[in-house]
Parts: sequence; C-alpha cells; structure tokens
Amino acid sequence: MATAVMFDRTGGPEVLELREVEVGEPGPGELRIRVDAIGLNRAEALYRRGTYLYDPVFPARLGYEAAGAVEAVGPGVTGFAPGDEVGVVPGFLLTDYGTYGDHVIVPAAVTVPRPAGVPARTAAATWMAYITAYGALAEDGHTRPGDHVLITAASSSVGLAAIQTARRVGAVPVATTRTAAKRQRLLDAGAAHVVVTGEEDVSERVKELTSGRGVRTAFDAVAGPGVEALARAVAPGGRLIVYGALDPRPTPLPNALSLPALTTRTYTLHEVTTDPGRLARAVAFVNAGLADGSFAPVVDRVFDLADIAEAHRYLESNAQVGKVVVTVRH
Repeated sequence: MATAVMFDRTGGPEVLELREVEVGEPGPGELRIRVDAIGLNRAEALYRRGTYLYDPVFPARLGYEAAGAVEAVGPGVTGFAPGDEVGVVPGFLLTDYGTYGDHVIVPAAVTVPRPAGVPARTAAATWMAYITAYGALAEDGHTRPGDHVLITAASSSVGLAAIQTARRVGAVPVATTRTAAKRQRLLDAGAAHVVVTGEEDVSERVKELTSGRGVRTAFDAVAGPGVEALARAVAPGGRLIVYGALDPRPTPLPNALSLPALTTRTYTLHEVTTDPGRLARAVAFVNAGLADGSFAPVVDRVFDLADIAEAHRYLESNAQVGKVVVTVRH
C-alpha cells in the first residue's frame, strides 16, 4: 500500500487528506517511482479550489512535480531502470496522474534523469519553474542579449527562474513586486532592477530604466487589468506573454490605438512538456544551467507530507520567496 494526498470536494487546504491506496504496477509507457520530494505549484491550489483550466474528477489527486527514484518500469519503456534517480516534469492532466504521495505512477515521457549531485529537494524545485521560463524566454530566440525583460510576481519560483534564465541568455531582468519588503531579495537573486508596483508606476519606471525604449519581453504571472500598464512598458516590436492568472478579473486585450505595436500571447509550459523535441531542448538547457551554476533553484520552506494542508496554506499566503517543497519520509 502507498500513501496519497486526495480530496473529494473543492475548497481550501482543509479538503486535502492522506489516504492509503493501492499503487499497483506501471502500465505501458509508465513508471512507478518512490517519491522523496514534491514541488508545490499555484496550479495545484487552483485545481484544488475548482478554478483551474479543468475540473477535478473525484476522488481527486494532486501534483505535477516530484523527485525520487524509479521502482518499476512499465511495458515498452526504455532508458530507465529501477534505482535511477529522476524528476517528474509537468506534462500530464491532474485528472490522470498526481505526484502527491510516497509511491506514484507517472508517465515515462515526462520523467527525466536527475542531474548528478542535485538533491531531491532541489530537483523538486527545478522543472516547473525553469521549463516555464525557458519556453517563454529562450526557446524561440525572441529575447536577445542586451534586451530588457520585465518579470512580474518575481519572487515566485517561476519569477526567480525567469531572472536567472534572462541572465543566462544575456538579457537584463527587471523584476516587479508589490511592496518593498522583497526588493533586496530580488536584487540578491539577480534582478538588475526592481519596480515596486505599490509605490511606482510600472510603465513610467520601466521607460526610465530603458532610456525610453521599453522592454523587449514582459513575462506576466498576474493577468487582469494590469496588463495594460505592462503593455505600455513594452518596446515597439516587443512581446507581452501572460502565463498566469493571479488576478481573477478579466484580462483586456491592449488597445492598439494607444500602444506601440507589440505581440500579446498566452503561454503555459505544456507547450514545451508535451512536445518531445522541445522538452529535450528544455532539459538540456536547464541541466547546463545547473551544471555551470547559473541556475540555483530557491527553496523557501520545506514541509512534511503529513503537513500538506499547512503547506498549501503557506503556498497561498504569498509570503514565500522561491519554491515550497514537501518531503516524504520512508
């Protein structure tokens, strides 16, 4: 028997329960892994609340991301053997799989070898954040050396990964945060500049920082009406990428009559993780950054699996700088 986190209704963290389940053997294209650490993500909190891209199917599981070791290999799977240390990359529906547990079944297609010397806690804080940043800022070459990149919600795990990714491609990361409390942490994390949105006008401050040009790319986790201010901070020919939905209000399409010409688009990391070629490039890019030290995942706080509800409360508190990680005792 295995332990899994499950829930029977949408709601707050209190709906999450630890249950004994039969994990079984992996099927074709699957692996069974022993989970050592789990990275928590905003998407999972939205799914738990019933406000995600799709609705839970009850009894529902949770979890896109984990680090552990292969226990069993399903039919037709090559490249993995029992004992291999691996990480699970978000590339499946939460209605089909989940990583919140001590032993779980996952698709082999979105399981990657854990880089040598990278502990489970660090690996669990890596893939969602860095693949999201890679797909938006590095995959198609739009963001070039010397370009400025505006990164909202920059103290999140994706925001910090975006700061490091921008630097790795030679760009200049400009981070935003709502209050000055996290300013120094963001500068220490590699941001060239920090805009405090509760005190400064984003577009005006960005224009000051870029000698009036604006940023080549705005990478936005918030959405909502604030995208209009971000659009005004984008240089002509630049790009506004909306990848999150922290603001549940409608997100307007920027008005072409009052803004420079720019491209706006939505984005999720599934564009990368569900495409084998793009995923292979992303994994190579992230592993290279881990190897040379330019990528250093930030773990803000670690919880035990038994405290998963408290971990979700902390995730939704917005107090963290970096990743919230859950560890599993065996």
